Amino acid sequence: MKLRLILHTVLHLRMRQIVYQIWYRVFKPVYQSLSFAGEIARMDVVAFIHKPFSWDGKNFSFLNLVSPFFSWNDTSQGMLWAYNLNYMDWLLQKGTTYEEGEKWIDKFCREISGNKVGLDPYPIALRGINWIKFIVQYADRIPIQKREMWTNSLYSQYCLLARKLEYHLLGNHLLEDAYSLYIASLYFQNNKLYRKASKLLKQELKEQILSDGAHYEQSLMYHCILLDRLLDCYNFSVHNVRFGQQREMNNFLEDKVKQMLGWLKAIIYEDGSLPLLNDSANGIAPTSREIFDYARRLGLIIEESRMKESGYRKIRLTWGEVILDVGGITASYQPGHSHADTFNYELRINGQPFIVDTGISTYNKTERRQWERGTAAHNTVVVGCLNSSEVWGGFRVGRRANVYIVEEQEGRIVAEHDGYGKKCRHQRSFIWDSFQCLKIIDKLSSDKAAISYVHLAPEVVILSQEGKIIETNQGILKIENADSIDLLDDFVSQEYNVLRPCKVVAIHFTKTITYKILPK
Repeated sequence: MKLRLILHTVLHLRMRQIVYQIWYRVFKPVYQSLSFAGEIARMDVVAFIHKPFSWDGKNFSFLNLVSPFFSWNDTSQGMLWAYNLNYMDWLLQKGTTYEEGEKWIDKFCREISGNKVGLDPYPIALRGINWIKFIVQYADRIPIQKREMWTNSLYSQYCLLARKLEYHLLGNHLLEDAYSLYIASLYFQNNKLYRKASKLLKQELKEQILSDGAHYEQSLMYHCILLDRLLDCYNFSVHNVRFGQQREMNNFLEDKVKQMLGWLKAIIYEDGSLPLLNDSANGIAPTSREIFDYARRLGLIIEESRMKESGYRKIRLTWGEVILDVGGITASYQPGHSHADTFNYELRINGQPFIVDTGISTYNKTERRQWERGTAAHNTVVVGCLNSSEVWGGFRVGRRANVYIVEEQEGRIVAEHDGYGKKCRHQRSFIWDSFQCLKIIDKLSSDKAAISYVHLAPEVVILSQEGKIIETNQGILKIENADSIDLLDDFVSQEYNVLRPCKVVAIHFTKTITYKILPK
């Protein structure tokens, strides 16, 4: 069983990933302290987005876990917490003084040789941008010798990053590497690094940004994180033209920024908040408002795009908003942030969450992580206690569902997938009338017992259940053809390490089920 799972996982990998997985295990690039021989020129930029508050002068708070500083290699709160520590985002939080930032950068420079976590490529990439922003912000206050020391450390870190690019992972990790190298090439005025970085950045943006403007890993959180960083690249690049053909690169970056902005504008709710689909949580990425304000400071015009290739759709009703997923896993070789959530959806009634995704509470490889990626944690159908795609190992996916759009027109979307085998296809229809109800029809091509799950928001209170009609304080569910209906207790996670109790409607059925959702 495990061998088959691994085989189905490996079959989707790129050959480059496999080669570099082996290469980096055999040949491990190490950090070398180098001196930068060039000249650092002054850089002009418009104001960036502030980072979330994470340092209060005594303790660090990442992922809703609080701890004082013990070591750069402190993994007691999990590897993701340790990574956040080494990003050094707090340099750019509101209220951080130059003196405070100077203290931490000096400390990092002194202790870098023993810092294993901080010399992984991903933390180098994110920290490098933070350092450059901090240096640019306080350029007039940094003594020459101090600036030379920091620049030498930065240069040494970037030389290591250039030799440890995350080709073994690809996806958002390699794109973050490219963003950081590009900004560094402008900071160091290094033409060789610029050529390498601009080539990689173009390549990855073309690969990872779908035609409708979505990032191909289909996480709203990562879309916003990567869009913020793309805006940083554009910001640095248009205000600091230093190389031949850079204006052409600026045009390319602008096109990609506008694509991502357009898709974000299309999928967000009316209040600007994000659907928490796949690996997404609040409090990590910049908000849509922060992103749009940043884009406007850069003189960019934001035009809503039409969702297609990402697999997401948005239905606007007079009484609500629906975000639904009728797509497959698009980052086939890097599905680490994907869930087995085919045909999942979220629904808001009069601006309030009603049906929600379970979200994520952790990246640690626990039973909870496995549950949150599984099909039963989403608003869709489970057959025989299986997942529609084989999520495993925290960030792995084996066999995955193939999705087909059967019909798509105003008021009706029909799609089906083969995640439960060719003899048990699941077809789901979303049918809506702007003024009345949303109707969902699930059909299976076999007689296997199935459950259609509906996860209600924590704020939703069930007032009554009479037969197959469930009345809540926000909306009403009318269910037809169910074998039985259970009301379960569960939890949703809108932020890391925060679980909120909720009710789940489990609709048991055979062959077909229909339910309607109406506003109260």
